[in-house]
Amino acid sequence: MIYVFGQHELDVSRAELRAGGVVVPLEPLPFALLSLLVENRHRMVSKDEIVEKIWSGRFITDAALATGIAAVRRAIGDDGRNPLLLRTVRGRGFRFMGEVTFAPAAGPAELRIPATSIDHRETGAETGKPVLAVVPFSRIGGTDVYPALAEAIPAELISSLARLRWLNVISRGSSFRFRGTEIDLTQIRSAFSARYLITGLIEGDGPRVTIEVDLNDTADARVIWSKRFSCRIEEVQAVRADVVAGVTDALELVIPLHEAQAARLQTSEALDAWGAYHMGLQHMYRFNRSDNQIAAGLFQRATALDPHFARAHAGLSFTNFQDAFLKYSGDPLLSALNARRSAERSLELDPLDPMGNFMLGRALWLDGNPDAGLHWLERATQMNPSYAQGFYARAWADIMAERAAEGRANIDRAMMLSPIDPLLYAMLATRAITHIQNGERDQAAEWADRAARAPGSHFLVGAIAVAAHELAGRAEGAARWAENVKRRRPDASMEHFFQSFPFQPGATRTLFQNALGKHGF
Repeated sequence: MIYVFGQHELDVSRAELRAGGVVVPLEPLPFALLSLLVENRHRMVSKDEIVEKIWSGRFITDAALATGIAAVRRAIGDDGRNPLLLRTVRGRGFRFMGEVTFAPAAGPAELRIPATSIDHRETGAETGKPVLAVVPFSRIGGTDVYPALAEAIPAELISSLARLRWLNVISRGSSFRFRGTEIDLTQIRSAFSARYLITGLIEGDGPRVTIEVDLNDTADARVIWSKRFSCRIEEVQAVRADVVAGVTDALELVIPLHEAQAARLQTSEALDAWGAYHMGLQHMYRFNRSDNQIAAGLFQRATALDPHFARAHAGLSFTNFQDAFLKYSGDPLLSALNARRSAERSLELDPLDPMGNFMLGRALWLDGNPDAGLHWLERATQMNPSYAQGFYARAWADIMAERAAEGRANIDRAMMLSPIDPLLYAMLATRAITHIQNGERDQAAEWADRAARAPGSHFLVGAIAVAAHELAGRAEGAARWAENVKRRRPDASMEHFFQSFPFQPGATRTLFQNALGKHGF
């Protein structure tokens, strides 16, 4: 996709910014920042979202962010004292204000996309999958229980992470050879061709135990994700399960997004299936029409390069689902059919992959019967008990059938497992509907507000906010969200809402019908 504003062309497929046809020099980070702002020009992008997506959530100073913004302004000829293209929302974030049109990108044979940062020839990974190792944790202080924990938790992590079908996990027999040694990331990379390494520290402080887990990139010796767990000594066995679940689910998101970011920040003429897949994920999770189209093209490229790549077929199912769900395409029925076909192909290739099962379960929603996909969603969470998106999807099926209690339990588990999930906006909206079903109208409006303001949120979530505010007696809030929905999607209608949210006949459907009807839907 090429975004055109003024004399500038932002070519995301070639990682180029051009002015009057001449390439404008721009470092990778400012280029990624400009792309994020242009692609989300319909809204303000918060500082937190910028840090999460451009710097992978790492701590950065305000000066570092200001430097990146200044580089973007210089590249596009904007003046920070009198901005015309990039507006600063003081203390909150930034918004791209330029008028944007589109130009076609290069055809598939010419498409140049940054390859992944993994050198597959170097690692010897024929499948292109990332390789990860887990070593015994270090210990500080404590009692005799800590030596057992220092090996028990990494061993359980290896077993759990082995369920992630897209990841190659080094066996315990090999990685535990580094027991009791000072970890050298270069040595780990050399020994196992591992791009990623999980290390940990268990610290005893009187009656409490702290467990810290780090995900390291062995290529540049960076910690790209870290989390601390703390509990009383007598609770440590229960917390072991929390550690394993939390790390497993986080890695489902962190490693693919890290791979996608690395791909985006590098330029290469070569494009393999794994690189195209990760670039597709990055666009897929932006939840707008143009990025969904780009993601579909990248997944198609991945399946053309490797027809047996199960997760690339699952990605195609996701983009077709979005086309049908939000009516991005001119033929939503065909998109729904393609969503199901791609999910079925993914499962033919790898029936044990939770993502493929999740995609088939969701694709079956489009027939207007969410319970039809429940079997596949349950399979997804059985295969990976830490699969947050699977629990979210089960919760969504529950609320469509007015099973509020089951829906609440499943959505709370999903948000506990993955508090920064790309589908968080949908999880928050699902939680809001459980409050509506329980008669908790004020709580419903508060959760719906959070959902509609979350990154990635689409106009149908705004419609949930309209209904939640109306039901809570907050007429001003309902009117404000109704105006927001109609501005974003002038063709928004009650028919579209109930096609996308096929509530079974009953109290919830009636409540939404009456509330939305009062605001012209």
